[in-house]
Amino acid sequence: MSEPSAQNKLLVVDVGNTQTHFGVIDHGSESIAEQWRFATVRESTADEIASLLSGLLALRGLSFADIGGSIVSSTVPQLSEQWSAVAERYLHGPMLTVGPSLKTGMPIRTENPHEVGADRLVNAVAAYARTGSTCVVVDFGTAITYDAVSADGEYLGGIITPGIEISLDALSERAAKLPRVELTEPRAVIGRSTVEAIRSGIAFGFGGQVEGIVRRLREELGEDTKVIATGGFATAMYPFIKHTIDEVDDVLTLTGLRLIWDLNR
Repeated sequence: MSEPSAQNKLLVVDVGNTQTHFGVIDHGSESIAEQWRFATVRESTADEIASLLSGLLALRGLSFADIGGSIVSSTVPQLSEQWSAVAERYLHGPMLTVGPSLKTGMPIRTENPHEVGADRLVNAVAAYARTGSTCVVVDFGTAITYDAVSADGEYLGGIITPGIEISLDALSERAAKLPRVELTEPRAVIGRSTVEAIRSGIAFGFGGQVEGIVRRLREELGEDTKVIATGGFATAMYPFIKHTIDEVDDVLTLTGLRLIWDLNR
């Protein structure tokens, strides 16, 4: 498949339950040229998405005319349809959607492969391409997911736990005197105010969770297992898990989408 010279960008879109993360990549390049995040609104129409997309592209001097291909992974089925409609109406050609009909190059060794979230599989593809060996992806999204890949590049399964934002929301909604706080680094383990106590609990609590789960995963998969963290809270959590993970990659999912696009183009 060849693209007209003006259409030299690939649009990669990851629609999560809380945030939508997308970027543009030069055809033939391995790096993300531009990227953006915005809140996922389940009721958004194709025209509303297109309007927002157009405005963000324009901020970087880009337009729909620059997009020569597109691919989306989504955990919100109704928005998969809307993004596909955006491509049909405004872009050049249909948008690929990560799902059972799309090749990923990765065998899925779970009881029901159709249950595996598109974003989790995309992360696994990108992580294995990066490491070429046994690896785990820790994705700090609406949920915190741990996805394991074998040395032979097989998706083995994973772990799902409630995410940081869900926990912060639950504290403020279910406990009348507890405020909603932002995740920033606590000054000490012992909080001397309610806000600092919550920050300490979230930071060290989730940090301890990651340490414990990754330790058990390495016991099962091998001590040489590489661990990559990604997702909206990965950078904020890094100080509390830096001795457990090997690296943080904020664009791991977008990179995986590019790899899957290349495989199916």
